[in-house]
Amino acid sequence: MDLLLRHAPQVELRGLAAGFHAVAHLPKKLTEKAVVSAALARSIGLYGMSGYRSSGATQPPQLVFGFGHLSESSIERGITAIAHLLSPVAD
Repeated sequence: MDLLLRHAPQVELRGLAAGFHAVAHLPKKLTEKAVVSAALARSIGLYGMSGYRSSGATQPPQLVFGFGHLSESSIERGITAIAHLLSPVAD
């Protein structure tokens, strides 16, 4: 959580109390699909919340971060590798 706050402070993280995943609320300028695709190209697995919604809605843009079977160092490498993807480009 601290790493995400440091690298992408505009991303709001919720659901940590659930234990094995968290939901990242993305800035509105970002799309789930673009972030998930770019992360996958870097061998980082992320899932858009739209895949878990019965309607498939992509708004609001959210990601599911799974961390149940990952080491802290793996999580750190993943967040560091995709941090720039979580920050919208200024207009």
